[in-house]
Amino acid sequence: MGNLSAVDLAVLAATVLVAAGAGLWLGRRAASAQAFLSGQRDLPCGAILLSIVATETSSVTFLSVPGEAWAGDLRFLQLPLGYVVGRLAVARWLLPLYFAGDALTAYEVLGRRFGPAVKRATSALFLVMRTLGDGVRLWLTAVPLQLLSGWSLPTSIAVMAGVTVAYSWFGGVRAVVWTDVVQFVIYVAGGVLALCVAAGDVGWGELFSRAEAAGKLRVVDLGDSPLAALTDANLLLAGLLGGAFLTLATHGTDQLMVQRYLAARSLADARRALVASGFVVLAQFALFLLLGLALHAWLIDHPADRALKGDQVFPWFIQHRLADLPGAVGLLLGAVFAVSMSTLSSSLSASASTLVHDWLRPALGARLSERGALRTARGVTLAFALLQAGVALLGDRLEANALRTVLQIASFTSGLVLGLFFLARACAPLPAGQPPPAIERRAALIAFFGALAAMTAIWKWTPIAWPWYALIGAGITLLVGVIGAGIFRRLDPGR
Repeated sequence: MGNLSAVDLAVLAATVLVAAGAGLWLGRRAASAQAFLSGQRDLPCGAILLSIVATETSSVTFLSVPGEAWAGDLRFLQLPLGYVVGRLAVARWLLPLYFAGDALTAYEVLGRRFGPAVKRATSALFLVMRTLGDGVRLWLTAVPLQLLSGWSLPTSIAVMAGVTVAYSWFGGVRAVVWTDVVQFVIYVAGGVLALCVAAGDVGWGELFSRAEAAGKLRVVDLGDSPLAALTDANLLLAGLLGGAFLTLATHGTDQLMVQRYLAARSLADARRALVASGFVVLAQFALFLLLGLALHAWLIDHPADRALKGDQVFPWFIQHRLADLPGAVGLLLGAVFAVSMSTLSSSLSASASTLVHDWLRPALGARLSERGALRTARGVTLAFALLQAGVALLGDRLEANALRTVLQIASFTSGLVLGLFFLARACAPLPAGQPPPAIERRAALIAFFGALAAMTAIWKWTPIAWPWYALIGAGITLLVGVIGAGIFRRLDPGR
């Protein structure tokens, strides 16, 4: 098959089967909708920690982060520093909201404070943007599979989606989390193997000498002025503040992560898993960026016969160097499979949970039995897999770096939801069982859609760097909500 040897095929198949099989065996078959979508809230802290890391480490991270160091330097490491800061804030201020009641999605919490219209609007945004972002991730994973296997792109996408949906459909979030744990080990092993081979060819001393000569060892960049960070994503202020608010948004309000916290045994376990994951991600980014330096040094001695983009450097190395080592290509492809399946399966599970809990159950009520809810959850899991595969088929039309495209999508949308959580904290607490005032419901809706329009304009017509999108989106949402509520109270002081 294509350029893959029989040994590589065997290693690839074993890697994928071990990851999926271990997840299914540890997760067992889900017997109810609650078990399928929330894992019975009985998963250990360590599994939650590694699942958080594996979920946010998509094929985009695995394949594109080395390209950041290859094409530039180590300044991208400033972003995960902000991730650590953001996680501390999420653990302190947002996690308690999810453990205060029996909510099963992030958007249920907003619905209780601002009404069902806000819940549906935010969950719909999550479903649309998650499908788009993970469709891009699926495409990026299928590209090296196509290159090395000889399959067509549609076939590669179908294989990836099919393997991922199989265990997601069978075991639900419990199988997804345990599979994440195995996949974390696999893709880290793949990254370490590639680094050792490239550095071994060049020599560790020569690797750093060439990196220093090319100006690639810079980690911190303060820029000429604080305002420069608004348009340059590679400056420290953009990394720290932008990364912190991006994490506040994605890890504090995105159902992809919230679903994992709600599967933990306690608030304390969820907090420990979240905070520790920030340091693991920081170390992981350092590993992938170091791999990029090694690829830079290696390609000086083995120049490519065509111009390469950042996303293509690591796949090129896999094809033209690791193919000489029996089983190495199979392991690296298995690592690509692992990171992709981790993120995609988490996306499918979170999307199914959101659609069932925020849309179908409120609409159908008692007509949707527990068994019917389980069948529905499995059905929509398959439907979202097909939608993401459809987006992946359009991936070749992307002109930008895929890593930055995915991060832009996440930063653009999640800041709006974060702003609504800020608005909820700014409003007076509601007594238990009391519906939210009409003024606050209207103000929250206007804030959400107004900020969505404003962020669309900022993305399309300004040079503002993407790490600021979450902060700006959250700030606009909060500001419009507070002003809107004040205007409504003046117009209708009796309400």
